[in-house]
Amino acid sequence: MTKSIPSQVVVVSGTGLYTPEETISNRELVASFNQYVDLFNSENQHAIEAGELEPLTYSSEEFIYKASGIESRYVMNKSGVLDPARLHPRIAERSDEEQSVQCEIAIAACKEALAQANKSADEIDAVIVACSNMQRAYPAMAIEVQDALGIKGFGFDMNVACSSATFGMQTAKDAVLSGSARAVLVVNPEICSGHLAWEDRDCHFIFGDVCTAIVVESLETSKSEQNWEILGSRLQTQFSNNIRNNFGFLNRCDETGVGARDKLFRQNGRKVFKEVVPMVAEMIVSHLADESIEVNELKRMWLHQANLSMNLLISKKVLGRDASIEEAPVILNEYANTSSAGSVIAFHKHRQDMAVGAIGVICSFGAGYSAGSVIVKRL
Repeated sequence: MTKSIPSQVVVVSGTGLYTPEETISNRELVASFNQYVDLFNSENQHAIEAGELEPLTYSSEEFIYKASGIESRYVMNKSGVLDPARLHPRIAERSDEEQSVQCEIAIAACKEALAQANKSADEIDAVIVACSNMQRAYPAMAIEVQDALGIKGFGFDMNVACSSATFGMQTAKDAVLSGSARAVLVVNPEICSGHLAWEDRDCHFIFGDVCTAIVVESLETSKSEQNWEILGSRLQTQFSNNIRNNFGFLNRCDETGVGARDKLFRQNGRKVFKEVVPMVAEMIVSHLADESIEVNELKRMWLHQANLSMNLLISKKVLGRDASIEEAPVILNEYANTSSAGSVIAFHKHRQDMAVGAIGVICSFGAGYSAGSVIVKRL
């Protein structure tokens, strides 16, 4: 592979985070889920006794923490999720004249990112909304966000599931290097509670809601007090059905599949763990080598926050030893899996203590399979 030499330094000059007001602890979630189990087993008693259905089993706080490392999650709506007769959030549709929910949370995150970067809307040329699920097919969420912020230029949506943020960062970097944009906002509005099967014991605890935003620009135009040079970025995809969500506009064309389980998030967790961990660790190590960076120069890994065991093993494979909490910070316990936003939350919350010249990697991985690594250095 021929490595091009950029003519200018591209930096991350600001990040932003929107956190919903409502949170659900594992204890609350388990109590609600177990009530649902009782309702299901009671309503389907005859089918269960006839062997036509398997009875559902309880969840527990111990099971959730051991399986994931998650202790709580933020959600856009708590009452709907915890209602055992409903088990999904209540988020009312808005008229076409109102600001959409994803746009609303994106604006909050973008304002903080712009403030960190000391940037005004007229200094941004592009908006990329990169996340796992959009609330509509079109117009693009990015164009709505662009309009709400008063940004001229262009905007577009992209979806590479949990890797959307790092894919968006490389796209933004390339736009700056090509001259098509002076500065780009990459936004990750993740309302994961809307596509989670809360009635499924194996995954009802996984996701939370959040929005992150990143400003990517040339160092020459930056007015930020803290810049992070993007030393290199790498993207990788490999098709797999082990994480999948089949919800889409074609569902209405085959009525037999309406409401089927595959229309929400589902995964084969064991296979994902076995296949993704070595893929990601190898990608980070080879990316560092190609950028002529020794592994011992890597001071921090802001990894995708999907599963604590995965992160511990990936960081161990990269470093050749167990990583400290400083080297591989965790926000998963508080936020749960927030899809593309997870690694950005970790970067947003755990970078201020790093010295000038320190090198770290923002890394995402998930459905696709997709994986992205962005190596950065504090200037």
